Amino acid sequence: MLGIVYITVGDMKNASEIARELVSRRLAACVNMFPVSSIYRWNENIEKQNEIAMLVKTDSSRLDEIIKVVKILHTYDLPAIEFWGIEGEQEYLDWVHVNSS
Repeated sequence: MLGIVYITVGDMKNASEIARELVSRRLAACVNMFPVSSIYRWNENIEKQNEIAMLVKTDSSRLDEIIKVVKILHTYDLPAIEFWGIEGEQEYLDWVHVNSS
């Protein structure tokens, strides 16, 4: 199944490092990065932080390896790493499949 791995990181430098590694290893066909503002509970406190959201286009068969790479390079103690299955235009989905395997 093709999908998107959603990851948040603290800054563009870390996001770019992770994205470049995932694409160079063919774990992702493409990674989009953009600023987001997050509010969350951490250690019983309500936190607000500007972060970078990453949309990693990939095949679900690559998820375990993506998680390993992200945990090595990520600066957070507990990074958000979620997988969302996707549907879409078939020619584009074929490109994602070919370039992430």
